[in-house]
Amino acid sequence: MAAYNKLILGVGVSSFAIFQLLFHVLSSWVSARVTSGFNNLDQKKKIEWNSRTVSTFHALVVGAFCLYILLYDEAVNVDHVWGDPSIVKLNLAITTGYLISDLLLIIFYWKAIGDVFFVIHHLVALYAYYFVLDRGLLAYFANFRLLAEFSTPFVNQRWFFEVLGYSKSSKGNIINGVLMTVVFFLVRIAVMPVYYSHVAFEYGTEAFDRLGFAAQSAWFISSIVLDVMNLMWMVKITKGCYKVVCLIGQGEAKAHKNGKSD
Repeated sequence: MAAYNKLILGVGVSSFAIFQLLFHVLSSWVSARVTSGFNNLDQKKKIEWNSRTVSTFHALVVGAFCLYILLYDEAVNVDHVWGDPSIVKLNLAITTGYLISDLLLIIFYWKAIGDVFFVIHHLVALYAYYFVLDRGLLAYFANFRLLAEFSTPFVNQRWFFEVLGYSKSSKGNIINGVLMTVVFFLVRIAVMPVYYSHVAFEYGTEAFDRLGFAAQSAWFISSIVLDVMNLMWMVKITKGCYKVVCLIGQGEAKAHKNGKSD
């Protein structure tokens, strides 16, 4: 067990180092070769660009790992509260390294990427993940929450399109906007009834009582806080998507009108 704990610590430290390397070196190097628009950005936007690139990379890695666990990790799926968290811990170690890295970057580059809601999100998530990493409990629920990461690449891509000067009515922007809204709803909002039905099923059981007040509080508080934030973001995203969808009709009407006038 001691050796495994050292492995988890090593994964977390390595994750932190890799995400710092991605932010400070690799993101700029790759981005400048992928799109010439990156070099035209001011320093503030380059900082946010690198932050979002790292965020996307983390989401893809952790999201894939999360889905694998949800489908194939029988130990966690059979016992939602006390199931063997070994594989989940590896995934959370990666996420913990990322969250600490991103939190430090947010504080250091506050003028460029500072956001109170992201600080709250990161701290709440770290507090909840502590109980999985240190005590090995609630692994199923922690992993379930990570499904939310599947929406992150679409959110970041919207920002990339915006700073590169893509028209909001462009085909890529519209497709990404619709996908972002749909995926965000599916992995952050639509899953709420499923998640809380599992919570309700475990509430009051012997396994639940063994958690203790601290873990129970962390479980409930972190879940509620994160979901309130998700609902707030969903409202903003839905409004944005509505505006984007309206552009489709406006573009078609404009093209039709121009065709008539010709």
